[in-house]
Amino acid sequence: MATASDSKTYNKLDFLKLMFLSREGDRREAVLLRQGKGWFQVHGMGHEPLAAMVLHLRDDDYIFPYYRDRAMMLAKGLTNKDLALAYFAKRESSSGGRQMPGHYSSRAKNVWSTPTPTGGNLLPACGAAWGMKLEEKDTVVIATVGDAASRQGEFYEAVAFAIQEKLPIVFVIEDNRYGISTPTDKFNPFRLGIFDEKVFERVNARHPDHVYEASGRAIEKARRGEGPTVLWCELDRLGSHTSSDDHRVYRPEEEIEEMMERDPIRVVSQELIEAGELTEEEWAAIQEQIREQVDRDYIEAESAADPKPEEVLDELYGDLPPAEPPPLEGGRAWRMVDALNHVFKVALDRDRRYVFFGEDIEDPKGGVFKLTDGLSTAHPDRVFNSPLAEATIIGVACGLACYGLRPVFELQFIDFVGPGWSQLVNNLATIRWRTFGDWPCPAVIYAPYGAYLPGGSIWHSQANESAIAHFPGIRVVLPTTPEDAAALMWTSLKTEDPVVFLIPKHRFRQQIEVPAGGVEAVPFGKARIHREGDDVTIVTWGNCIEQAFEAAEILADPSKSGLDEPVSCEIIDLRTLVPWDFEAVARSLSKTGRLVVIEEDSRTCSFGQTVIQELTSNPETWGYFYSPPQLVSKYDVHIGFNPIYEYAALPDTERVVEAVKLVMEE
Repeated sequence: MATASDSKTYNKLDFLKLMFLSREGDRREAVLLRQGKGWFQVHGMGHEPLAAMVLHLRDDDYIFPYYRDRAMMLAKGLTNKDLALAYFAKRESSSGGRQMPGHYSSRAKNVWSTPTPTGGNLLPACGAAWGMKLEEKDTVVIATVGDAASRQGEFYEAVAFAIQEKLPIVFVIEDNRYGISTPTDKFNPFRLGIFDEKVFERVNARHPDHVYEASGRAIEKARRGEGPTVLWCELDRLGSHTSSDDHRVYRPEEEIEEMMERDPIRVVSQELIEAGELTEEEWAAIQEQIREQVDRDYIEAESAADPKPEEVLDELYGDLPPAEPPPLEGGRAWRMVDALNHVFKVALDRDRRYVFFGEDIEDPKGGVFKLTDGLSTAHPDRVFNSPLAEATIIGVACGLACYGLRPVFELQFIDFVGPGWSQLVNNLATIRWRTFGDWPCPAVIYAPYGAYLPGGSIWHSQANESAIAHFPGIRVVLPTTPEDAAALMWTSLKTEDPVVFLIPKHRFRQQIEVPAGGVEAVPFGKARIHREGDDVTIVTWGNCIEQAFEAAEILADPSKSGLDEPVSCEIIDLRTLVPWDFEAVARSLSKTGRLVVIEEDSRTCSFGQTVIQELTSNPETWGYFYSPPQLVSKYDVHIGFNPIYEYAALPDTERVVEAVKLVMEE
């Protein structure tokens, strides 16, 4: 176990060398960019004093950094060569060339991968800090952000959650008074007096002495379990925002000259010289030595291997675990809600890594649909109500999963994913790929889904699986029966990837007989054939399985369908959309030659269109078609409150029957 002795001693001369190493790396990158070597640069000039807080950290503490934290990364143990490799986007870099420079990451050093969306690191940082608290460790998280991002909603959610849970986290606001070209004084919540001064400490961060002292207090407070601190650190951005910007366009010349006079490297070196601890000659020699080191690092990095195009898909997903039978008794009727609740209970009983979090999931409510009924009573230390804050739910899940626990977090309805969308698609979906597998994120986000229950209106009836499936890196699961729900949740709980698990509300409480002999394991990407047939392949998922069965019954009886002959329909339930079972559908299509896809989602840019496109663009399966495939979906319109609107928009049995009749025409 790491101890306080892992932290480093603050020596001003050593720290000056660190700041100059960081600065010289920035300078070298700017030169290289002007030479046409490289594509982009973001610097940390003026922000170097913040690295002093890292001297208080231990090896097992975490940093969730911001892109100006170059000096902090050097202090945490990354090398200048590491940063040079990242500048050139080399295969050996922390992202394998997938992230821009300044987007630091190191699993070995507990540096979480920097996302570009400003403030996007804060809620995951809270997730890691919460994991530390749940495990009763005395480790600490530092999360840094620019002052402009302190107006992001996720910043307020993160601070509120950290205070609520007394998390061992230090938020660092790097206030250089600019958001690219926009002066931030009139936007800054600290200058506006929005925060009580008990919440934050104002720091003149232009000098490392001040940073070291203030951060030491904050970090020790966190270690003692006394909760978070927000350090409002005022400093200067000594250059343009990035290499794509020129601050001379919008900053007065006298302002630039004034801040250059208080350059922390200039100030600290002069202090040491005046104190007799350093001579001008020694300082010149140190600078030259560091420049030579930096030159060597960048020359070596430039000649390092580039990424390989054939690796572009690598580490988008982890290896799927072997599917195991879920702990669900067969030979009796189950409701889907009860089957999932039972699986949750068993998972919590068997593995302390599982943590549940969501709105109203604690007893006595046990969730608005009773999915978590009894869980908090049995496991009050790992089942918690969340605030009404979807970004918090998804962002904290991301950080908690990256930390090493197993979040199983509920969104009350998938319709409300919007406030958490950035965390879902910018962090959960990308974290494994953007770190070349260093930061797996085994989080399960489950949510009730869909319509066919009158009265839900626009925001309780959405089927938006296509939008979620659009973003690579997320597994999308959509069961239709209690046994499949249990089996697929059991598989989801053991995967190393983020899973969005959608539960069709219309089928939530239907009593469905589960076959005797035990419930089979269901891996991802394995469709289920509910009904075998020879004439038409019907592919569906979720609530629309009912329209498929009803249509198949009608079509099997000429007296009901109005056809001369019975039509034999094969019904395939995909069960998972990412991945989806192309082979099972292709095998069926090779037999029937006709395809109808039914979906509850809107038609345009939908997953149903994806299924049809994949089959019609494949030379082999294209040859199977006797007639054009048909898609039956919700019209491109929202669900209205009056049931007349709802059922007018949704796929119904009549439309499915008509689609089958159409594909039967040769």
